[in-house]
Amino acid sequence: LMAWSFLTIGIVLGSVWAYYELGWGGWWFWDPVENVSFMPWLAGTALLHSTLVAQARGSFIRWTLLLAITTFSLSLVGTFIVRSGVLTSVHAFAVDPDRGVFILALLIIATGGALALYALRSGKIAHGASFEVESREAGLVLNNVMLVVSTATVFLGTFYPLVIDAMTGDKITVGPPYFEMTFGPLMAVLILFMAVAPLMKWRTDSWRRLQRTLLVMAGLSIPVVLAVAVFGNVVLGAIGIGLAVWLCAGTVANYGRKLRVGAPKSTIGNLFQRFTLLPGATHGFALAHLGLAVCTMGVVSMGVWADEEVDRLKLGERIELSGYEFRLEAVDRAQGPNFISETGRVIIERNGNFVAQLDPEQRMYPVERNNTTEGSMEIGALRILYAAKGEGNPEDGWIISVYYHPMVIWIWIGAMMMAFGGFASVADRRHAYARRPARASTAQPAPAE
Repeated sequence: LMAWSFLTIGIVLGSVWAYYELGWGGWWFWDPVENVSFMPWLAGTALLHSTLVAQARGSFIRWTLLLAITTFSLSLVGTFIVRSGVLTSVHAFAVDPDRGVFILALLIIATGGALALYALRSGKIAHGASFEVESREAGLVLNNVMLVVSTATVFLGTFYPLVIDAMTGDKITVGPPYFEMTFGPLMAVLILFMAVAPLMKWRTDSWRRLQRTLLVMAGLSIPVVLAVAVFGNVVLGAIGIGLAVWLCAGTVANYGRKLRVGAPKSTIGNLFQRFTLLPGATHGFALAHLGLAVCTMGVVSMGVWADEEVDRLKLGERIELSGYEFRLEAVDRAQGPNFISETGRVIIERNGNFVAQLDPEQRMYPVERNNTTEGSMEIGALRILYAAKGEGNPEDGWIISVYYHPMVIWIWIGAMMMAFGGFASVADRRHAYARRPARASTAQPAPAE
């Protein structure tokens, strides 16, 4: 949980850095180095859910061990990619084949050794209790399948070009269209069942018991889908937002059951008492799943309604984008400690009213002979207006890139909610009791259950 939470935060920070620093207005590009951080996150998420079944029911032990080996191996793969010089990327940190060979040997030893031990000992591991198709275990099986297939999809898209290059010398690129067409549907199915599985009982259950809850969830989601489809004019975007609302409704329903909201003699006072007595894992579960719903809304909105425009502007000229006017007012040149900067002053207006002033900057480092872009943003709860400045001169104008990004900040907020959900689960009181040493003078036999 700690490793998964910190990896989540690391991915978020990398996304924010790329969004702000690189000046291309994107939060994720399916870059191979981005992918090698994402794959252990996906496998680790499957591992966390598989561990729930192993802990509660004694099942999935073999599968959980395989996921643990896979997750750690994918972490080593990421280290190999960014340190060996296999890839040329803005995220790669070294070009050192000798170091790459060492990391590759470590990967082979760790993964091969773990798999060898697993092959020798797996026969001694019990299968665990059986379960029906209508059960929480079945829902977690589907969760694991979707996450593992998603991991394999990202792995294939990331390493297929490398394999082709090594075997034939041909240079090919697997870009965002492949990942969006394959990864998106898998996540849609995952979210659809994520909202339902936690509501089910262990081992066996009945859909009839959940009928009322499912109808309420559908009653909240379907109107949202219809409204977004009509006013947003995009059916796929409406389905994505509807799935996020569906997950949010299912998570709240499950959390309400844990708190016994609506139970006889339920008051605000005893509701708060039950809240404080619930284990941290329950709070962390709700926070993480709500975070995924928030993140999904941001991803869908960015994928469907984001808009951008690139043009060469002289002073006083403007770009119109999504109802906003971006006007280049001035370009100022200044000397920094070790760089020369050109800063544009971009005025944003909407219906003739002033909205914001952006100051996108381009820095030139003479010693390194390198240029960097510092984007400028006007951040709102429901959208970000973004501008970046490129090369140019007063005679021909400057290249100005402007972006309208709806709900992009929700992506990072939702991901941070997931991370803090992991921290809340780690803070579970049951873990503290397990770590507390018993005093010999006061230790008593545990009562039989």
